[in-house]
Amino acid sequence: MPHRIIVLGAGYAGAIAAGRLAKRLRPEDVAITLVNAEPDFVERVRMHQLAVGQDLKPRPLAEMFAGTGVELRLATVTGVDADRKTVAVVDANGAQELTYDTLVYALGSGWNAQGVPGTAGHAYEIASRPGALRLRERLARLDAGQTVVVVGGGLTGLEAAAEIAEARPDLDVALAARGGLGDWLSPKGREHLREVFGKLGITVHEHAAVTGVEADRVATAEGKAIPAAVTVWTTGFAVHPIAKATALEVTGTGQIVVDGTMRSVSHPDVYAIGDAAFAMGRGGRPLRMSCASGTPMAWQAADAITARLTGGKLPNAPLRYFNQCISLGRKEGLIQYVTADDRAVPAALTGRLAAVYKELVCKGAAWSVANPTLGLPARRRRVTQERAAAGSAVKAQA
Repeated sequence: MPHRIIVLGAGYAGAIAAGRLAKRLRPEDVAITLVNAEPDFVERVRMHQLAVGQDLKPRPLAEMFAGTGVELRLATVTGVDADRKTVAVVDANGAQELTYDTLVYALGSGWNAQGVPGTAGHAYEIASRPGALRLRERLARLDAGQTVVVVGGGLTGLEAAAEIAEARPDLDVALAARGGLGDWLSPKGREHLREVFGKLGITVHEHAAVTGVEADRVATAEGKAIPAAVTVWTTGFAVHPIAKATALEVTGTGQIVVDGTMRSVSHPDVYAIGDAAFAMGRGGRPLRMSCASGTPMAWQAADAITARLTGGKLPNAPLRYFNQCISLGRKEGLIQYVTADDRAVPAALTGRLAAVYKELVCKGAAWSVANPTLGLPARRRRVTQERAAAGSAVKAQA
């Protein structure tokens, strides 16, 4: 029987891993199934663009994986039994159970309300396509002069605030940040950020921890009320809850703990990548939830699975960072160069050139899904019976 590999989630990490495995392994030796709830690949890094009315290029997964040997299964994952090696899903035909030999868990994350009262009922999110479309419809109904408050001073918050302010200069856009504006950036990066926000007319509320959201305002820990016809919540991400309900070893936030090859430390037949995984990068620091982390994690996992199934050499490429790419509307950008462990260095690219750079990065991320081996010739290797059963043997010995 072919070795059954199931990949859960077709975001950047999951889609790249599935395609790379198909390019690395012989189709007669493996059966690769990619499970995803939506039929289209979602460019998550562009959700702020979708929210302001820009139309994104459709990317049907069926077309992207046509002829690759990857079976696309449109279904919602409802559970994982890591001991029985099964996945419970619901599709158009009802509840089903899938059995795997190797599982790649890439269900990703969604918005994180942080337990703040009122967020679920009054705030909008752009961590998903449905969320971005909901915000898009709401922004389209806003009259000139109304206030939009973006809560969260991270990368998503900065991009959302700039995109909305540029697309709708008739609105009063504000950003509420728990810390200082771009306080993790280099001095050059912070200066450019303030300059662009000033030109766009964005009001910045620094050191303003939001403690409540109402229909027409947000409240801060200092007792201040900030008017808000629309509140956009971008204070980080929460991982999909399914992993936390399994026997897999997870962190307190539900991320699956993995080793350097993205393999679960508790269940050797399971690999986790993207936002769903707790992996260590350079300097002993956890990798942050981002496309910049998810893509190399997918490469690492796919190559490790291939090596273990075929008797090849395990990948030993420490995951590291090079820069943080921030779009500030369609005309401005900020590329903050960083150390391998993601700390800002003095160098930064700004202005129009940075905007072009960021756009190329976004296009490259989507391109890498359809070209998981980076356009290099595929060399498919044969799976051996011994290697295919290695995961179960290791687990039995444990």
